[in-house]
Amino acid sequence: MTLSQIKAILKEVETIAFQLPDGTLVPQHFHVTEVGKITKHFIDCGGTVRYEEVINFQLWNADDYDHRLHPEKLLNIIALSENLLELQDLAIEVEYQGQTIEKYGLDYNGSQFLLTTTATDCLAKDHCGIPETKQQLNFKDHETGSSCSPGSGCC
Repeated sequence: MTLSQIKAILKEVETIAFQLPDGTLVPQHFHVTEVGKITKHFIDCGGTVRYEEVINFQLWNADDYDHRLHPEKLLNIIALSENLLELQDLAIEVEYQGQTIEKYGLDYNGSQFLLTTTATDCLAKDHCGIPETKQQLNFKDHETGSSCSPGSGCC
């Protein structure tokens, strides 16, 4: 999800809820303690220099059960961040405290924001000798009829 997408959603909803990948909800009294721009300038294992930028939201729970973050308030925080940090319409990642600081992608299901799982990956598989996975075809599931049959000479 990008910054423009979350802003459009926040203008339409009355409450904000975040759901973790296991289906549990982030407690209603969460705060967005940071909105930032994260820049990652790195070299992959194949020697390619790479540059990534994302917008980061950090969610935090406190013992402050009397306050809830309303959409207008988050829109104001985003607007301030856009001005001061010169944010572009980038993808959003979300940090949330689990066993350690966990990093998620962000999606929306029509009623709540979904924290989606992320994974590491080798960006230089061709340099590391790691073959790209190929789609496994099961030929018994394909219709025959006009296809070649073994020994027909059409293949």
